[in-house]
Amino acid sequence: MATFQNNPGAGIELEKGTPHIIVEIIEYVENAVVSKTIIKKTTGNVTAMSFDTGEELGDKISPFDNFIQIIDGTAEITIDKTTHQLKLGNGIIIPAHAQHCFNAKEKFKIISTVIKSGYED
Repeated sequence: MATFQNNPGAGIELEKGTPHIIVEIIEYVENAVVSKTIIKKTTGNVTAMSFDTGEELGDKISPFDNFIQIIDGTAEITIDKTTHQLKLGNGIIIPAHAQHCFNAKEKFKIISTVIKSGYED
């Protein structure tokens, strides 16, 4: 079972107006899923996450669309019972209200962008 960790200062956004090497803003931690906030606003957020080999983030449902982009490794993402293998540079939109989970057959890093605006229902 995954240990979920926030990096120190995870609730703090990255410094604005400064270049960042995105794949290096988050480290792998043995036996853990780690999260670091890049931008956090009421209308959405951008988060970097790393998954160690064998870890998973179990079934979730979000009321908002979530764009996932792989920035290191290969990720297995299941959306509404359809499994996708995504490699470096691939992206996928997890639709609002879709059941989804992540499974790390090997370690990987993602950028998750949640958009909270534009929903009238």
